[in-house]
Amino acid sequence: MSDVKKVVLAYSGGLDTSVIVRWLQETYQCEVVTFTADIGQGEEVEPARAKAQQMGVKEIYIEDLREEFVRDFVFPMFRANTVYEGEYLLGTSIARPLIAKRLVEIANETGADAISHGATGKGNDQVRFELGAYALKPGVKVIAPWREWDLLSRDKLMAYCETHAIPVEMKRGKKSPYSMDANLLHISYEGAILEDPWVEPEEDMWRWSVSPETAPDKPTYLELEYSKGDIVAIDGVAMSPATVLEYLNKVAGANGIGRLDLVENRYVGMKSRGCYETPGGTVMLRAHRAIESITLDREVAHLKDDLMPRYAELIYNGYWWSPERQLLQGLIDESQLFVNGSVRVKLYKGNVTVVGRKSADSLFDEKIATFDDDAGAYDQKDAEGFIKLNALRMRIAANKGRTLL
Repeated sequence: MSDVKKVVLAYSGGLDTSVIVRWLQETYQCEVVTFTADIGQGEEVEPARAKAQQMGVKEIYIEDLREEFVRDFVFPMFRANTVYEGEYLLGTSIARPLIAKRLVEIANETGADAISHGATGKGNDQVRFELGAYALKPGVKVIAPWREWDLLSRDKLMAYCETHAIPVEMKRGKKSPYSMDANLLHISYEGAILEDPWVEPEEDMWRWSVSPETAPDKPTYLELEYSKGDIVAIDGVAMSPATVLEYLNKVAGANGIGRLDLVENRYVGMKSRGCYETPGGTVMLRAHRAIESITLDREVAHLKDDLMPRYAELIYNGYWWSPERQLLQGLIDESQLFVNGSVRVKLYKGNVTVVGRKSADSLFDEKIATFDDDAGAYDQKDAEGFIKLNALRMRIAANKGRTLL
């Protein structure tokens, strides 16, 4: 412990990380640097400065990372149409490599010996933070208080605050019973009644979307413009990456889009039930597949689909900074060079329907696709030989009596 003179802590200003500040100061007798990131969680981050100052923190980093988050993490992930276990759009997972990156960069800037985080010892986030940190700074020391201390309940944390003069903001009104995490891509809910996978979530739990039943009776149409696989404008208005996602969250949430109730397999070995709201991401996924449907070669598209589950696992399990993820990203980004054009979507009562797509780089050829006379662009007689050649192996097997009937 004496080897640690300074540590950079991922600090939210909440109960857990406020306790961690004092615990690090007393247990490790070290200086603490706090880092608070605004990645679109929808809460003020500036109050964290005053709380950190009250506990004697001298170096305080509070940064707006919303544009970097969407531009360098969310958008690259959506170029791959990434979905974990068929449903989860990885809203929590994709935020962790950015936080790990800044923790390491701040450690380098301040000469810190270690980094620290408030992730518990049962979840995925500890893995994501620490794999990222080790990939970017191999010799860094990681301090994970939840794996070291005995403050394993809210009552113990509150008692620690009282005996150590830690300021705790007592919020008025009803406290949410759920463990929640939010950023520009999504908001998640875990715990409380959700620990029983048979129990339906309460309607008043959801914060970013109306229920499909109460969504407007009139659909909303949007036209999304793409450049190299990324949305660059909506309805003709150019937007930055973060602005795109903010706008889509608002419009899609108002139409009851993006709710998910999921039991997922955590990397640490357990199953976990969580609920998610990803309104903008749900639209992005559907629209991106639509623009790819007319701009990607068939085999390229299928290869991307083959690789996507592996890519999704890498992100979910915390391997964003691994060489294999970076290798896959290079291939994915190369595939997006001609993914340009526009997609028109209809948002209505929880559904996203693609109703139009166009591109100057489209591979859709109306002359060939038409059922009318195509003036020699496609000779239908060629299909006979094509079919017989592809049936050859099955005909040989059938002649040998290897039939399934």
